[in-house]
Order: sequence, then structure tokens, then C-alpha cells
Amino acid sequence: MTEQVMAAIDGSQFSEAVCDAAAWASLALSAPLTFLHVVDNHPQTAEADLTGNIGLGSREHLLEELSHLDEQRAKVAQEQGRLMLKAARERAVADGAAEPATRQRNGTLVETLEELEEEIRLLVVGKRGETAHQAREHLGSNLERVVRTLHRPILMVPEAFTAPQRVMLAFDGSQTTRKGVEMLARSPLFDGVPVHVVIVGAETGDNRSQLDWALATLRDAGHEAEGAIRAGEVEATLRNYQQEHGIELLVMGAYGHSRIRHLLVGSSTTAMLRKTTIPVLLLR
Repeated sequence: MTEQVMAAIDGSQFSEAVCDAAAWASLALSAPLTFLHVVDNHPQTAEADLTGNIGLGSREHLLEELSHLDEQRAKVAQEQGRLMLKAARERAVADGAAEPATRQRNGTLVETLEELEEEIRLLVVGKRGETAHQAREHLGSNLERVVRTLHRPILMVPEAFTAPQRVMLAFDGSQTTRKGVEMLARSPLFDGVPVHVVIVGAETGDNRSQLDWALATLRDAGHEAEGAIRAGEVEATLRNYQQEHGIELLVMGAYGHSRIRHLLVGSSTTAMLRKTTIPVLLLR
């Protein structure tokens, strides 16, 4: 089975950026591209809501009417999805992608992606879905569940995407982020793109040797690489470095026990993802 770049789209304002990012990744990785739209057909109305002092016949008639409405909603949702997939495919072709595929499934996004996980090389998703609150720093609940469920790299994109010219890896010497360095070193995704490796912590011998290893690994693979060790609070320190150096994409590990990876533990699928205005590549 060929692993592919899979892009989950819906009716949110992030869908165009998802299309652009997915086309970029597909071209860079020389991997097939598939757009996925999931129709969630959970009933809009529960029978329990209809209890009351109405006659049995009236109640049954009302249930039939509501069932008919649910069927109509499902048909409309499927047709909307087909149109979105068609538009996504056309946009990706305009971006240079060759013959993107489209898939429409019924169910929930998380369960569908679990079923398709073996086919995914990279998942591209928007920061929020169409039903999410519009506050700029809100993070879609689907995204958090997807990150916790999938064991594949996930590229989260904000409202606009352009191919990154500078990339930053949040590094802490952990197994996850060491794998991230090795992945960056050998992946064609960032060919020719300078990589900044940043450790948030004290200037210790161990941190310095970890940073030296990361930079040597990247440079040996032909990357232009530079690094820094900065003390401070993780999210603010990384954000300040990103702004100072014009970083256009952040790479970070998704789980673990270090300060950086705590950003995605417990209730804090937090500050880094909520506040970022650049794409984030999450590694598992």
C-alpha cells in the first residue's frame, strides 16, 4: 500500500490553506495526494427530546418527519462535500499536484483517520474546523483528538500557507525530537531549506552536546543548520525566536515529559498551537 499525503478538508476558512500545504508536501515528498471529507451523520434530533403531552400518533408522525429531515440533511452534506472535494482537487492541480484523489466517508473524522492510518505518510489539517468558534486562538477539538490518536506526522496549517523558506525544530534531546532531527535530515520535505534547532533551557554541557549532535546530523545530510540554547518559558521563547529569525514553519514532538512536549499533554494542547500563526509539523 502506497503511503500518501492525506488532507482533511471541511467548510472552514482553513480549507484553502490545507489544499496549498498538501499540494506542496505531495510535490516535495513525491507522494500521492488524497483529499478526505468526512460526513458526520449523527442525528440532529434525539427521540428523548420529543417526550411530552402529545398523542402517540402525533408523536410518531413527528418522528417520521424528523427522520425525513435528517435524511435530507445527510444528502445535502454529501453533496456539499463532493463540491468541496472537487474544488480542492482543482486548487491542488493549479498548485502543481498530479492527479490528486478524493475520498468521502461517513462517520467521524478521528475514527475515519484511525481506519486509514496505514495509508498516511503525512496528514494535513486546518487549525480549526468549520464548527469551531472563530476566536483566533481557539484550537479545534478535532485537531486535539487527531493528534492524540494518530501515530503519523501531522501538519497543522493556519489560514494561509506558503512554502517555508526557514524551519525551526523545537529540540530537547528526547527520543521523539532526536527522531525528528533524523527525519528532517533525510526527508525531501525541507530540501534546501535552512533549519534552526532551538533548545529551551540552561546553557549546560549536556544541552550543548545535544545541540551539537543535532546540527552535525543536519549538516552531514547537506542542510544549512544553525542552533541556539535559550532560557525562558517554552512557548514565549520559541515564539520570540521565530519572530526574530523569520521562521515560517515549526517542527515539534507531540508527546512526552519534557517542558516542550508538555505543550501537548493534559489540557494544554496549548499555547504553542493556539497562538502560532505559522504551520506546525507535529511528530510522534
